[in-house]
Amino acid sequence: MRWWTVLLLVSLTVTLGGCLFGASGDVDSARAHELVGQGATLVDVRSPEEFTEGHIQGAVNVPVGELGGKLASIPKDKPVVVYCHSGMRSKRAASALKDAGYTQVYDLGAMSRWKD
Repeated sequence: MRWWTVLLLVSLTVTLGGCLFGASGDVDSARAHELVGQGATLVDVRSPEEFTEGHIQGAVNVPVGELGGKLASIPKDKPVVVYCHSGMRSKRAASALKDAGYTQVYDLGAMSRWKD
């Protein structure tokens, strides 16, 4: 097997692994806290039931499946930090927000990454 074939296979494995098993997000806890402290909107994209069971203080609940119909509830003129349970839904939500014209979108990934 050639070296470039191995490199390609490793790259695909890492990329698909992130998509299939949840991403760690593109912003760490410290930066997410900083953004929220400066007025960013914190959006929990899990289901209402999951949100009711526990969420990060100050977060608004907009389930990823309902995001398209509720964009008006998320301001475009300030940063948005999204999170979910494992990072898969937040990755989808961040992508959808960017596609909708939001320019300051940060994906925390899994809720467990938020450390008080």
